[in-house]
Amino acid sequence: MKKTLSLLCLLFVCVLAGAQTKSVSVLGDSYSTFEGAIPKGNAIWYFKRNNPNQTDVNRVEQTWWSLLIADKGWKLEMNESYSGSTICNTGYNKDDYSDRSFTKRMVNLGNPDIIFIFGATNDSWAHSPIGEYKYDDITTDDLWSFRPAMAKMLAWMKEHYAQSDIYFLLNDGLSADINTSVKTICEHYGVKCIELQQIDKMAGHPSVKGMQQIAKQVAEAM
Repeated sequence: MKKTLSLLCLLFVCVLAGAQTKSVSVLGDSYSTFEGAIPKGNAIWYFKRNNPNQTDVNRVEQTWWSLLIADKGWKLEMNESYSGSTICNTGYNKDDYSDRSFTKRMVNLGNPDIIFIFGATNDSWAHSPIGEYKYDDITTDDLWSFRPAMAKMLAWMKEHYAQSDIYFLLNDGLSADINTSVKTICEHYGVKCIELQQIDKMAGHPSVKGMQQIAKQVAEAM
């Protein structure tokens, strides 16, 4: 009898623990990539065999999202990250990035409890058109500019991931227009914007130390 009760208690604890485990999805760019951890075909910045001139990150456990998930006891639902991607459809040299933009990939996040959007870096670096603030009647043509694309993304995600807590991670060192736009649009949709500060980087990307700083700053902001 005691053995049966012990087994039932153990089973109850396991079920309870499983029920409390939150799932996390990431919608990101190069900062959140790692070889083998993102959808096949998505461009990668962080590889298992790293280029030491570019980064000292060479294990998935060193990424900001993996560190955060491990620390919190969460599980990864989906990492939909694509190196070099922009939120809007206009990429580097004004090229068409509609095949990799955040508004294209935002539908691929599964059914997570928490979503981290880590973007706008390439929109800033590529000098993508900033556009005007627009929250209604956003057209396909509008998605070639940052502000309406950002608004479209958050509006769609708030509707289709209504069960998820959504956070936007804002990189440091971006243009004033991008920073102001991200914070303004996040506030409009009630999405918490986590502004990162003084992240250590190599070749413009988080180093091992930088990844640790991101994970720590996100955890503290949450």
